[in-house]
Amino acid sequence: MKTKILTLLATASLVTLTACSSNPTSQQLGTGAGALVGGVAGSALGGTAATVGGAAAGALIGNELGKRQDQRR
Repeated sequence: MKTKILTLLATASLVTLTACSSNPTSQQLGTGAGALVGGVAGSALGGTAATVGGAAAGALIGNELGKRQDQRR
């Protein structure tokens, strides 16, 4: 049950962050998508701490990948 709630919150956060900007950068999209994927992966591997850690790690990785893509443009 906690996993479903955390996944729902992560998804809602992604939608909210995307809606805040009229034209999001790749860095912003990468951060949101990375947090979502990392949270889901962490949830599958462990409990709440793994979900939060996975979301944080995913956000960091997604942010860096998006930043590199923005710099190429």
